[in-house]
Amino acid sequence: MRPDVEEIARIVVDCGYHLHQNLGPGLLESAYEAILSDQLVRRGLHVERQKPIPIRYDGLELAEGFRADLMLEGRLLIELKSVERLLPLHSKQVLTYLRLLDLPLGLLINFGGATFKEGVRRIANGDLTR
Repeated sequence: MRPDVEEIARIVVDCGYHLHQNLGPGLLESAYEAILSDQLVRRGLHVERQKPIPIRYDGLELAEGFRADLMLEGRLLIELKSVERLLPLHSKQVLTYLRLLDLPLGLLINFGGATFKEGVRRIANGDLTR
């Protein structure tokens, strides 16, 4: 049985917490992405890294409108950062990605902060029961 989006999110937060606790801040985003991806695969999740996402607007289609850092089970978007502090723009970016993908939930995770708790955000796009 496939895990629901909330269970996937719990697994991501658990893996992210341990990653931040064991390695701390200061690495490049790409290093956190590679390690987190590996940890999630080890937990049995299907993970796509740097997944190209098309954008369709007013008859125009951009094959690679953006790239999702991590897409889990085709249902949960993860946007990773390694910055001193998250900005409001980062959350808006994730919400836009969720709307374009018609996904209910995404996680914004910043590994650059002093604690993991200050760097993880749940971004909801409407009804989470989808």
